[in-house]
Amino acid sequence: QVQLVESGGGEVQPGGSLRLSCQASEIITSRTGWGWYRQAPGKQRELVARITNSGSTHYEDSVKGRFTISKDSAEKTTVYLEMKSLKPEETADYYCNIPFSPLHWGQGTQVTVSS
Repeated sequence: QVQLVESGGGEVQPGGSLRLSCQASEIITSRTGWGWYRQAPGKQRELVARITNSGSTHYEDSVKGRFTISKDSAEKTTVYLEMKSLKPEETADYYCNIPFSPLHWGQGTQVTVSS
């Protein structure tokens, strides 16, 4: 069973930045590429960024221009999410997974945006 391990979360002030990493235990062949999801307290998990196999990126409207998803093309097992200008409402657990048809979930990494 593939293991997904997210890291890089933490507590930052509003306007701060974080870089999240996701390491898969093995190369995963996905028709839809890779994505980052988040789940805020009391809310449903949502897909906020994804990157296709060809490298095209797509973002949820609220994070456009502030979040950047990327992948390690050499290793093919690592995906990143650079987050800038973070807002308090983006406090959530962040997860990586396949877009639209996720595998089992990892533990996620917690992001807290608070002054």
